[in-house]
Amino acid sequence: MRLNKLLAVSLLSYLILMATSSIYAGDITSFDSSWLFCQDDELTGAEVVGFDDSGWREVDLPHDWSIEGPIDRDSPTGRGGGFMPCGIAWYRKSFAVPASDKGKRIFIDFDGIMSNSEVWVNGRPLGTRPFGYVSMRYELTDKLNYGGANIIAVKTDTYDQPASRWYTGAGIYRHTYLVKTAPVHFEHWGVFIMTPKVTEAKAEIKIDNKIVNQGDTDQDFQVVTNIYKKDDMTKPVFALSSSAKAAAGKTVDITQGCQLLGPALWSVKNPNLYIAESTIVKEGKVIDVVKNIFGIRSFEFKAETGFWLNGENIKIKGVCLHHDGGAVGAAVPKEYLRYRFEKLKEIGCNAIRTAHNPMSTEFLDLCDEMGFVVMDEVFDTWRARKNHADYGYQHYFDKWWYADNRDTVMRDRNHPSIILYSAGNEIRDNLDSKKGFDTFKSIYNNFKEYDPTRPVTQGVFRPNHSNLYDNGYVEMMDVVGQNYRENELVAAHLSRPSRKVIGTENGHSREAWLVLRDNPYMAGQFLWTGIDYLGEADWPNVGWSNACVNRIGTIRPLGYQRQSWWSDEPVVHIARREAASGGASGNIGGGEIVSHWTPRDYDTYDQATVEIYSNCELVELFLNDKSLGEKVVPADASPIKWELGFKPGTLKAVGKINGREAAVYETTSSAYPVAIKIEPNKTVIANEFDDAAVVLVSFVDEKGIKCPWAEKLIKFEISGPGKIIAVDNGDPQFHDSYQASKCRTFHGECMVVVAATADSGDIMLKATCRGIESSSVTLQSEPAALR
Repeated sequence: MRLNKLLAVSLLSYLILMATSSIYAGDITSFDSSWLFCQDDELTGAEVVGFDDSGWREVDLPHDWSIEGPIDRDSPTGRGGGFMPCGIAWYRKSFAVPASDKGKRIFIDFDGIMSNSEVWVNGRPLGTRPFGYVSMRYELTDKLNYGGANIIAVKTDTYDQPASRWYTGAGIYRHTYLVKTAPVHFEHWGVFIMTPKVTEAKAEIKIDNKIVNQGDTDQDFQVVTNIYKKDDMTKPVFALSSSAKAAAGKTVDITQGCQLLGPALWSVKNPNLYIAESTIVKEGKVIDVVKNIFGIRSFEFKAETGFWLNGENIKIKGVCLHHDGGAVGAAVPKEYLRYRFEKLKEIGCNAIRTAHNPMSTEFLDLCDEMGFVVMDEVFDTWRARKNHADYGYQHYFDKWWYADNRDTVMRDRNHPSIILYSAGNEIRDNLDSKKGFDTFKSIYNNFKEYDPTRPVTQGVFRPNHSNLYDNGYVEMMDVVGQNYRENELVAAHLSRPSRKVIGTENGHSREAWLVLRDNPYMAGQFLWTGIDYLGEADWPNVGWSNACVNRIGTIRPLGYQRQSWWSDEPVVHIARREAASGGASGNIGGGEIVSHWTPRDYDTYDQATVEIYSNCELVELFLNDKSLGEKVVPADASPIKWELGFKPGTLKAVGKINGREAAVYETTSSAYPVAIKIEPNKTVIANEFDDAAVVLVSFVDEKGIKCPWAEKLIKFEISGPGKIIAVDNGDPQFHDSYQASKCRTFHGECMVVVAATADSGDIMLKATCRGIESSSVTLQSEPAALR
């Protein structure tokens, strides 16, 4: 349909939509509440309608039963699974479908089931899915009792181990929804929004709609799309309408398009968003509606200058993240994710690589909302096994890769944050072979079939050993990605300057950073990792602990150093080597690096090695208000180092630009702990799964200064409409329960995650420790509808 015709009908379509009542519009309801759960490796037959589940536990979804523990050195999950439990578990739910729904099409959506899932309704099989990270839909229509009770049963199976190199979780760990539509409806993930031409003055928007007619007769209808700014749904900024017809049992493609003047562009600094409300209108009534959030932006990778977003050349300053949330396991509330993402923003991060699998929709929604560009990765393995993953995806790849890749792309493609797809991570198949070439090309073509707008890469591993830079393999990629060995990637570009290149997984070293900083053709890097995660650690450790941010959200000195390289704002930070004479490191000025001026042992700590991280021009250091002089910030991004005698008090660093103070950081020595300090990241919690408050708890001395070496047991009491859903202290060797009402501090602090259990009321959290003054905080619950 030509643009001028679309403009002519835009007002009419808007009036039609606003004047009609919605029969099936938005008939999508949460299916998360009141499931019955049983974990039993020997249990069979629970799919049968009359099965006795009276002794099962009631749970709400999302639910990760593995994080409940216990942590056990002998667990079959081993180092990959954080020594957490595994096995077979069942979920059952009874639900009613009114007789008036007969004639509709009814589906159930699972955002993610870990793993090897089987689903039945009323004893009849719906399907299986081995991949635990993919979202899926099953149709229930012909298997339901209308006007009566129905039983849905789900079996999950993580029994065979080791199956993963990191913690996966277990159970129905993401959201579920019951969906009701008319026989004529949008295909699942069937609305694809593209912005092929974008400038600050105007944007071309193209919308592909796939509509299926599951009825017995041909149907005429209208497809009406209203585009709103996300923060203003009162009136659309553009409205489109198209007449269409679908034969019985067939799917039709309807393409719509418009030009939007003065668009609010999506970027990492200003992540503006729109909503496309797509409706099917028949005889003046809305019979189906879906809403998709999208952003308007242009981007490209250039061989000479790297990554461009909306005409601006920017460096991708990224981190790799696994899907777990530490103490909350794989079932991660969106607001808990936001808390973590805010820490990444603080250090200057603007990109995330999903390592090494599809993330939840809430994860990607946050990337859209907060302004992270995303490398969306689907597979960690193809056919070849990886260490500590004997029962991994390699057993299912040939049968399932096409569907898993397709469904991931169709689900994710409207997210403006996604700027790159990845076909795999450190694939151990023989890539220097016809089969290796053919497999990548098949996955590549699958990406392009369902989303031709994004480039495709792969995190290749030791490409020179596999001959990938010489045999033509990397030339199949739109952007060449390599894990580590940054100088090899530089050489690969210099040998063929037409190659677009990006570091898909990188270490924290200064040398790696300089490769990105000093070479304009390097589009970006993704650090391993941004935040600590569970698994991939040898006992007594239970998780990875070499990230910018630890599991409870504390930024490490490693993260502050990265901030001095990444941030656009003036930064200065003090770090210190913690080792006294005769300490574990065997020398003065070595050992663990910390961000405070409180040694473990005042009596033996005499000489301090201090590192200053800054992006200013000069840094002046003060000890107890006495200047120790100024030093120039090195051009090679190395820290400024000071060797000084230790004295208790306050150490302060002042970063200067053009001779003026631009940034200040100070740290003061603490005395003995006398009280507990409670710091919630928010004080109002909505009564829903995706909201939670993260409460940091620490010890302070009589002056209120944190005591970083106070490691004591804190007990928690909660009253009112709230509950503790997790505790943690960030210790790589944390072996206690994550779902307890007590926690020992590590480096002087721990974390409590609190959720609301009712729509209103005060929630009081009290923290007590023997011999220490107790403390409490009051939080408030509110209805989910108010958010």
